[in-house]
Amino acid sequence: MAVYLDERFFRSTRGRIVVLLRRASRRVDELARELGLTDNAVRAHLAALERDGVVRQGGTVRRGRGAGKPAHVYELTPEAEGMFSRAYEPVLSRLLDVLVEEMGREGEEELLREAGVRVAADFGVFSGSVRERLEAAVGALNELGGFAELVEEEGSFLIRGHGCPLSGVVSGHPEACRLAEALVSGLAGVKVHERCERGGSPRCRFEVVPGEAGGG
Repeated sequence: MAVYLDERFFRSTRGRIVVLLRRASRRVDELARELGLTDNAVRAHLAALERDGVVRQGGTVRRGRGAGKPAHVYELTPEAEGMFSRAYEPVLSRLLDVLVEEMGREGEEELLREAGVRVAADFGVFSGSVRERLEAAVGALNELGGFAELVEEEGSFLIRGHGCPLSGVVSGHPEACRLAEALVSGLAGVKVHERCERGGSPRCRFEVVPGEAGGG
């Protein structure tokens, strides 16, 4: 859904539909009037947005006496609302600044690990072999924006990310990776070593040594 963050998108017809739906749920004919398009043209755009998980049908309403069958109402999905938020990076960064000032780096790391454990608990406990649990952990990490995959190298498992859900803060606060480390460890029930890349394009990277993986 990151493609929809492009400013050019919001100047396009589909972007204008998204902006209108953020203000209020609307029927196809209402969108068509607002945009100066035919109903069929609007339906085509809505179908594409629905396919990409940006909009959904939110029920039906009657258009008035003698107006035919009820019409579908369209609305943004909860996930799409996140496209409009730019607050998390500056807010989280400043919060971490305060934690360092108040608790020091070690105290901040301990708190971030605890946060990772609690996020893992929200997903529940995964079962199965070590590989199955790690694959499930990768899936959960991807739900949070990790874009990761599980690979096996020289007898060790490696979770290799192609992005980072905390990329906006790890350059200034590399200890934020401890949250992700505790998250993956808690989800898979194994000991995980964080080896994240924190250069220009931060990427998640976690190693699991078979001898430390526990049962499964």
